[in-house]
Amino acid sequence: MDAYTIVFYVLAAMTVISAAIVAFTNKIIYAAFALLFTLFGFATLYIYLSADFIAVSQVLIYVGGILILILFGVMLTTKIYDVSVKSERNPILPALIAGIGTSIVIGFVIFRTPWNAVVDKEFTTIAPDIGNAIMGKFLLPFEVASILLLAALIGSVLLARSEENE
Repeated sequence: MDAYTIVFYVLAAMTVISAAIVAFTNKIIYAAFALLFTLFGFATLYIYLSADFIAVSQVLIYVGGILILILFGVMLTTKIYDVSVKSERNPILPALIAGIGTSIVIGFVIFRTPWNAVVDKEFTTIAPDIGNAIMGKFLLPFEVASILLLAALIGSVLLARSEENE
């Protein structure tokens, strides 16, 4: 086993363990910090797949934006880190059934798919290709999505202001 494979397994284990902490912890602050390691783990796995643009986008958007916003929200809310998140119901049976069903489907896909060996190729950046595609062939859908997001932002501001006036 070479160093490349060992580093991959360490990063994959870190990602899975931190995702399990997010799912099973009772403290929201621990879940938020474990989510940080999960998202960084996914970014490093994207780098292993030669998807550098997606890895950088993962770090900038999810870690840099959304997760930091969640952490500030959790830390600035008074005494939220002392609250234990518990449910009145115990959804262990439906979760177990869903997990086993999902595992069966994934196992079926894994064992029935003819996997082809990937030829080693050089690491190439895809950011210029993505930029040319967005500003060329997919310009209209990109602009429609930006107008839709702008309308959603304006609508959320109007909803927040109307609640403030009441």
